[in-house]
Amino acid sequence: MNFSLKTYSELHFVVFLLGFTGILGKLISLPAPQLVVFRMFIALVTLFVILKVQKMNLKISRKILFSTLGVGLVVAGHWTTFFLAIKLSNVSVGLGLLGVGTLFTALLEPLILRQRFSWFDILTGIVIIAGIYIIFRFESRYVEGIIIAIVSYFLSSMFSVLNKKLSNETPGQILSLYEMLFGLFFASVAMPFFVPDVFSSFWPGTEDMFYLLVLGSVCTAYAFTAAIRLMKELSAYFVVLHINLEPVYAILLAYFIFGDSEYMSGGFYLGASLIFVSVLLYPMLSRFRKKTII
Repeated sequence: MNFSLKTYSELHFVVFLLGFTGILGKLISLPAPQLVVFRMFIALVTLFVILKVQKMNLKISRKILFSTLGVGLVVAGHWTTFFLAIKLSNVSVGLGLLGVGTLFTALLEPLILRQRFSWFDILTGIVIIAGIYIIFRFESRYVEGIIIAIVSYFLSSMFSVLNKKLSNETPGQILSLYEMLFGLFFASVAMPFFVPDVFSSFWPGTEDMFYLLVLGSVCTAYAFTAAIRLMKELSAYFVVLHINLEPVYAILLAYFIFGDSEYMSGGFYLGASLIFVSVLLYPMLSRFRKKTII
């Protein structure tokens, strides 16, 4: 696989941006549901402009339309719980549990795509559960944030598996556009129930608006379309392997920006490292296992 330094640098920049979403989530003072409404609106507008400039056909079948409606609801739920977990705990908790999604994907993918369960995936999941157990033992002060983060990554795994099924019929950028549209609808309808006084102070301040614009356009719309474009030059395996570095960027950034509020116990870093290493080694061991079988 041959690629330029520019391509490799852009890949790391995209991973950095994905990790930076957690930082922005803590910097923005809005409640999580309200934050998600603005993020989805800005991402929707940005994606629409990008697709129009690329002159892509935005029409989809009725079947795909109804499917993206459901996925949009799941995406809205994932982002809301993700930012809520960060606000209830910190960035380290919110992103340190990213690898939990691997466990949920191993369980959901065979069920949704009607594939056989892989004992290798289940074994990886058991290691991840051990990491979660260690984190719970040492970080009881953040139990609520940890539980909500786990729910968030369950929803993340669900929409990833559903998108994998839908992407066989429709380009990923167009799927994302409709998912943002429907997600924005569901998030807007639900927002008053979770933020009762939202309309008394709906519009964010200047600083929050700046962070929201960066979050919605650069960290969401650009990062998503760039990741898809990079896969044309790099393998999907190579891209996904590097995306696993997202928590590393985020935790280091959070420590430098927020200081001691991001400092966790040794048990947290042990559990998070166990999750991270298992996710990082998974694709390598999986490929080795397939070659051995062949």
